[in-house]
Amino acid sequence: MVNRIIVALDVPTIEEANRLATDLAPVVGGFKVGMELLMGVGPLAIETIADHDKPVFVDAKLHDIPNTVERAAAQIQAAGARWVTVHAGGGVDMIEAANAAMGGTGVLVVTMLTSLTASDLPILGIDADLEDHVVDMARLATKASAEGVVCSPAEVRAVKMAEPGLEVFTPGVRPGTSKNDDQKRVATPEAARADGADYLVVGRPITGSSDPVVSAREIASSIAAFD
Repeated sequence: MVNRIIVALDVPTIEEANRLATDLAPVVGGFKVGMELLMGVGPLAIETIADHDKPVFVDAKLHDIPNTVERAAAQIQAAGARWVTVHAGGGVDMIEAANAAMGGTGVLVVTMLTSLTASDLPILGIDADLEDHVVDMARLATKASAEGVVCSPAEVRAVKMAEPGLEVFTPGVRPGTSKNDDQKRVATPEAARADGADYLVVGRPITGSSDPVVSAREIASSIAAFD
């Protein structure tokens, strides 16, 4: 049975991230290293967390010209990343460049940040329904041979129906007792898995808990029926 929980280590120091990874490695499926750690200690964050023998999801959100993204993705892969995120807005050539650097697998396309809602789309110049836009970005990901996409729980079902070959990674997962924080398009772990999410990216409900291991186990238990 695949462990579907990716813990977002969105903490300020590598020491804190390493402590959390040490405690949580036996009960979760992998770890996310995001911008906070990358802007702090850089690739050392990837290397340190990869030493726990769990796949590392590097949420770099690369978005630049294809050559720059390819070189950055190569450095991220060399540091031990299993997955790296790129923004859909960079287009097919950019995504393909990242894919080449990662050896043909491991590129996850960010469709629409979970902090945004439909009311933000006109300001961004997007003249489409939010769900339709996310599905369009998923189709672009398939065209560029990406392994998967990152989308909110609200769009998981539509993405899976449109592009069933993509792995779907879902942030914005909040157990019923948790605050939404700055996430706006959220769902419970059970709802996200029921809709077809392959992996749940969970941060503060676990890392901000008084007992992260217990919280991770509770989430794992809540979604066990979907495997």
